[in-house]
Amino acid sequence: MTKNFLYTVLLSLVNLLFPLLSFPYASHILGPEGIGSVQMAVSLGQYFALFAALGIPIYGITEIARHRDDPEQLARSFSELSLIFLGASILLSIVYLIVISTIPFFEQHYRLFLLAGTLVLLSFSYTDWFFSGLEAFKTITLRSVIIKVVALLLLIILVKTKADRIEYLFVVIFSILGNQLLSLVMCFRKTRFTLKGIRLRRHFQPLFYLFSTTLAASIYTMLDTVLLGFLSDDLSVGLYAAAVKLVKLTIPIVTAMGVILIPLITRHFHQNNQVELHGLLDQSFRFLMFFSIPVCAGLTLLAPECILLFSGQQFADAVPVMRIVAWLPLLIGLGHFYCFQILLPAGKPRQIFYAVLTGALTCLLLNWLLVPTYKSVGAAIANIATEAVVTLLYIYFMRQFFTAGSPWKYGLHALAGSITFIPILMLLRSWQLSAPVLVPLATICCALSFFAVQWWVFKNYFLLDFVQPLKEWLLRKKNMLPDEY
Repeated sequence: MTKNFLYTVLLSLVNLLFPLLSFPYASHILGPEGIGSVQMAVSLGQYFALFAALGIPIYGITEIARHRDDPEQLARSFSELSLIFLGASILLSIVYLIVISTIPFFEQHYRLFLLAGTLVLLSFSYTDWFFSGLEAFKTITLRSVIIKVVALLLLIILVKTKADRIEYLFVVIFSILGNQLLSLVMCFRKTRFTLKGIRLRRHFQPLFYLFSTTLAASIYTMLDTVLLGFLSDDLSVGLYAAAVKLVKLTIPIVTAMGVILIPLITRHFHQNNQVELHGLLDQSFRFLMFFSIPVCAGLTLLAPECILLFSGQQFADAVPVMRIVAWLPLLIGLGHFYCFQILLPAGKPRQIFYAVLTGALTCLLLNWLLVPTYKSVGAAIANIATEAVVTLLYIYFMRQFFTAGSPWKYGLHALAGSITFIPILMLLRSWQLSAPVLVPLATICCALSFFAVQWWVFKNYFLLDFVQPLKEWLLRKKNMLPDEY
């Protein structure tokens, strides 16, 4: 588990560094309106691609995990889900083309939306669910690093002026589809495609629940940008995208532990191994509290400098938006914990659907009420309120059948440690440091202060749970090296 955790953290860091390097470069050149128009096209393409997925990225993990030791059944499951995914991708591509060709709203940036349609047509190439089910996190990480480096080079080469919106969209699409297509090719090193003995219909019922859930959830996880574009303007979309993109960069790190535990937790639920199950959930929850709360606090307090550093002065109006959505890592992390680590492995897709459906309705209502007046700030309020509603409903449904000993005291410890960030930032800001200097310096100082409080004040030795297995794993790797090394 330690090795998988390391690869997942490395992948999270890569996914964090790529936008941190690419988005500031693009936003300084294209400006809020340029970023807004491209983000609108990408969001719509990803929204349709999400429909085409039919819940397979979630369902596929558990299906592959169940048959990982049976090569024949593994090949059949992979082939069945891939065929379903392919058919849905073609169908949704046709629907997407009809939508952007007939609705006047899309005429102004038609070329952008047409290019973004490749995200829908090739959405079937997404196969991370296959590698996650096999717990092959090393494969996922290595190919992601390769594609991200190439995409960054393409960005620098192609995007030079404010008019290069098409070029920037191409780079964004390459960073997504290049990764997916390479992943699809690598699948055939682990299994094969077959039409022998396949039964597509056996997947329809579980996929129906997950698709319905994904459809409802997408309204508040992806359609928020599209709704803002319809109800407001490109400038508001650009400001909102700048804030949300920065905040959501941290979410893969916060949920890293949960991602690698899903296959293992699923097996313990099916085998009714309560002791092991509660131990894993306790560890995952402590990890979530330990990292998400200081991240949220740091994003809130450093919002002005982060926006200035990564987007530029022209995005200054995004600061209030960022301070509102800064607590998304905690809310989304909690939602991920209760949904994907308890409700889904326990076989409660109906309860998940009810929660996300309520969230979708909340999102639509709040956006309709707030965005016309408050624009990007209204969208931020709607986003944070929706995530809170969904998470609370997850907790409500979970408590009806399962008692998870969530150690909330660690959340209070993390909050207490985060309070030390305030005097640190007050001191650093009094020195009149520039944003490129203040942000990394404040991050280091706040992190050291937080860890010191956890270690000496609360005697929280949580990180030792990871450091010791890591040291043992590194020692084993070292001993396996040839003598000349």
